[in-house]
Amino acid sequence: MILNKLKPLFIVTLAAIISSCGLIGKGGGETSRTTGWEYNAEETGNIPNISGYEQDAGPGLVFVQGGTFSMGRVEQDVMYRNDNYPRRVTVASFYMDETEVSNGDYREYSHWVQRVYPGDVAKVKALTPDSSVWRSELAYNEPYVDNYYRHPAYTEYPVVGVTWEQAESYCAWRTDRVNEQILVDKGILTHDNTQTGQNIYTTQTYLTGLYEGSAGDKPIESADGTTRRVKIEDGVVLPAYRLPTEAEWEYAAYGLIGNTDGELLTDRKIYPWNGSYMREDGKKGKGRMKANFVRGRGDMMGMAGALNDNADIAAPVFSYDPNDYGLYCMSGNVNEWVSDVYRPMSLNDMEEFNPYRGNVITEYRRDANGQLVRNEYGELVKDTLENMDFRNVRDGDPTSQVTDGSNWNEIENNKTDGMYIQDEREGYFSSLITDEVRVYKGGAWTDRPYWMVPGTRRYLEQDKAQRDLGFRCAMTRVGSPEGF
Repeated sequence: MILNKLKPLFIVTLAAIISSCGLIGKGGGETSRTTGWEYNAEETGNIPNISGYEQDAGPGLVFVQGGTFSMGRVEQDVMYRNDNYPRRVTVASFYMDETEVSNGDYREYSHWVQRVYPGDVAKVKALTPDSSVWRSELAYNEPYVDNYYRHPAYTEYPVVGVTWEQAESYCAWRTDRVNEQILVDKGILTHDNTQTGQNIYTTQTYLTGLYEGSAGDKPIESADGTTRRVKIEDGVVLPAYRLPTEAEWEYAAYGLIGNTDGELLTDRKIYPWNGSYMREDGKKGKGRMKANFVRGRGDMMGMAGALNDNADIAAPVFSYDPNDYGLYCMSGNVNEWVSDVYRPMSLNDMEEFNPYRGNVITEYRRDANGQLVRNEYGELVKDTLENMDFRNVRDGDPTSQVTDGSNWNEIENNKTDGMYIQDEREGYFSSLITDEVRVYKGGAWTDRPYWMVPGTRRYLEQDKAQRDLGFRCAMTRVGSPEGF
């Protein structure tokens, strides 16, 4: 009885002690665990703090929860390249485009550039897909040369004929347009359709104070009443859109979240769907192909009246069933560029966490006065830091010896060109492996089922394009793998 009477008094006393210790800030504000001072309060000097930040998915992206998986070969290496040796790795959570980038998506990029840089024929030409990839000596493909990229009938079809370099440029442009729109939605910026030349919004020129903006812009207001530009610490702008790494792409393609029981993987996949069959086995759509590929010699779509995949070339980007992450056409339809530089030894050399080959560490260039340098398009110029080009790291190490003949370890200054022979003379062998060769994955409407296995990999020079090769974008997730 006495204890019951004392309980309210104890609670009141405890609350007073906590309050006096500064653990509850005045007015309900959060306080620092370091000093006990209240955040974002005028009397404590407006210490900035943002708690509970949770990243939003950018337009077109879906969340891919990270984890561990066995990367590489899951069936016989029919090409005998031995370049996808299985290895267990862990991939951090990230975001990925729900679909391949479509012609309509890419035309939006082209339209923006033509509007902002009128008359700059060279810049527009540099980003335009190469429609000549459709031409063939012994096939009537001229209708695709004329129509595939431009005609509205193909708006929702995946863009092809783009190089790795063009895909990278698209990612950078998309990053800037998405972040610009975020600032517009928050009332910080206004759309400026007159921006051109040096006064072009890019995320980095805005954050560094170089983007002038327009008269309608309203900087955000700090707790002390002063106004300023958004900073990276505010968590307003999103991380950059980019090409996924090979490990991210392969991990996302399998979508193993539907095949686990706790931490037990119940069924390992060959394709992004369960089982080894290429056709639907359920009552709905039974017998229908699960992806867009070549069933056999000369069979691109089946018999009239019963088209097995309803696609003669590529299909619209939302075709077929998505995998367990909600991603469409991760196998078949068109191949997709990833960001990695190709090496046959990659899966032997790679890190266990977020494996990737292609790191080039850069910093923004500054002039003699310490000012950031921009190019003619208002973009910040980057320089590679000394000894920070890691694309060919470990090439020449004893563990990387792949050549016959003389003792590799005794040769000084072993480099990529020595490991992977480069000989442009007619009739001589050349491996084509350089720092400008990139991986692509996924299989396409031109491929047999083998290439639709996510673990398979091919490569191409980054300035080349194909009629069956497109891309999709990814974005880094900041913070916890799935939120706490």
